[in-house]
Amino acid sequence: MKHALQELVAQAVRQLPDIATDDEWARRAPEIERTRDPQHGDFACNIAMQLARPLRKKPREIAEAVVAGLPASDLVKSVEIAGPGFINFRLSESAFHEELLRIRESGDRYGYSDIGGGRKVIVEYVSANPTGPLHVGHGRHAAYGATVSNLLSATGHDVHQEYYVNDAGRQMDILTASVWLRMLAHVGIDVSFPSSGYHGDYVKDIAAEAASSFDTSLRDEVVPDAADLAPDAPAGDADQHLDALIAHARQALGEENFHAILRVALDSILTDIRNDLAEFGVNPNEWFSEQSLMDSDAVERALKRIAEHGKSYEKEGATWFRATDYGDEKDRPVVRANGRTTYFASDIAYHLHKRERGFDLLLDILGADHHGYVARVRGGLEAMGEPPESLEVELVQFVSLFRGEEKIQMSTRSGQFVTLRELRDEVGNDAARLFFVMRSNEQHLDFDLELAKSKSNENPVYYIQYAHARVSSVMRELQTRGLSLDEQSARDSLSLLGESHEQTLLQSLSRYPEIVELSARQRAPQHLVHYLRDLAQDFHTYYNAHRFLDAEDALRNARLSLILATQQVIRNGLTLLGVSAPASM
Repeated sequence: MKHALQELVAQAVRQLPDIATDDEWARRAPEIERTRDPQHGDFACNIAMQLARPLRKKPREIAEAVVAGLPASDLVKSVEIAGPGFINFRLSESAFHEELLRIRESGDRYGYSDIGGGRKVIVEYVSANPTGPLHVGHGRHAAYGATVSNLLSATGHDVHQEYYVNDAGRQMDILTASVWLRMLAHVGIDVSFPSSGYHGDYVKDIAAEAASSFDTSLRDEVVPDAADLAPDAPAGDADQHLDALIAHARQALGEENFHAILRVALDSILTDIRNDLAEFGVNPNEWFSEQSLMDSDAVERALKRIAEHGKSYEKEGATWFRATDYGDEKDRPVVRANGRTTYFASDIAYHLHKRERGFDLLLDILGADHHGYVARVRGGLEAMGEPPESLEVELVQFVSLFRGEEKIQMSTRSGQFVTLRELRDEVGNDAARLFFVMRSNEQHLDFDLELAKSKSNENPVYYIQYAHARVSSVMRELQTRGLSLDEQSARDSLSLLGESHEQTLLQSLSRYPEIVELSARQRAPQHLVHYLRDLAQDFHTYYNAHRFLDAEDALRNARLSLILATQQVIRNGLTLLGVSAPASM
């Protein structure tokens, strides 16, 4: 409906004498918005105010010219000029009936559009360090990233979903040392475990499985002597102690065994993460290895391009990126004095690699603590000769999980956290997927376990799914009575849908394509959640106020077509959210 009105207005605007030769305005799509007050019609257009300055005319005069030039359309019942020059449209009843038929005919594709124009988008999300199971915070990233990807795909973008596997660097060294120490303990060798190591039970499980494969590396004489290591916290520095321990592990095991243990730990955790996400309905197209950047010349190529553009320099044996040239608070090292590249070097190489793969938009979904990361990576792209606007970053705020009045604490290192799998086991995939995206990603989320499990109208996932199931119940009852839906009669009888609840439902259904576009454009799936909640309320109100099956044949068919269209829209919306649409509850 909105796009049809835009085209009508655009045709009228192109006929204006001063616009016909203005390519910019001739190509521009007029802004059409739903009115907030039904007394002002269904849609409003502010094109007259926009054209007032370039045409040097009063908005109302321009509005009158636009209205006079509008092509005839069965879509429009009336047009009015309000205030300084708003053009208000009131749609005909047949327009809403045609939209209902479009829903029925389009089915699962209703709400899809091509506004993305096939733009190639890579969405990178979750990308948690593979050092332990996913926790509920990662779950919010997963639900948000997958839903935004679905919305972009539904609006005509060519979407590639990717998980960046941080399988290189210090965190993997810490994991390897942690597993090795647990392996020693598993075979009865007494060891002191570092305060900053990974303490979770999953590390012990990995160690137990790995111990038999590395029995030659598990000897008393390889146990680190505390006297040879920097003291651990609280008496000393935890990071210095950990670095000394990692160095000892490398020497005691040898690089080959050290990396073999790393690979065992990495494979075990990655397999768990893959399975966890797949069970959650999240399936990235690619799992991209950071180590692959190291093994290829990707990092070297990125650093070379930065140097060629004069955006790096040498200082104290290290190589630095001029991040302050791009609004960062300080310059950033890309190669340390010991010759090892930094995380930041890998990050900019990874984003260059994305551009080299042909992606127009690099959409990163990161934790809120990465706020300062955005400017420096965008600066890195620009320093390599790539358009900085090709990078878009959406930050996802933290999740607070409540069990009753108790707030659950989460820490990967300490092992005291609630995993995504535990959450899903308790509340179900559907509740987890919807609850994670029902607030803006920029807002903190308090996840109420009791609400998520409740079968009440206050639980949005239950309330929406119940509307879908209720329609299925009506259709089963129709069959039980020996009746069937006459589609031709339904098409011919839509004018009988004159009750206020029916008019409200027709209005609500027609908004769905606009909501999908808005949600995709703003990367804001909460708009879709709120819409579905309101649509379910409109349906439940209608269901409680009217009889469907006892009505006269023509009216019954029209009402059945209306509720089936409602069910279709609910199912389409839930599918984009990664939530099931049950036929019974």
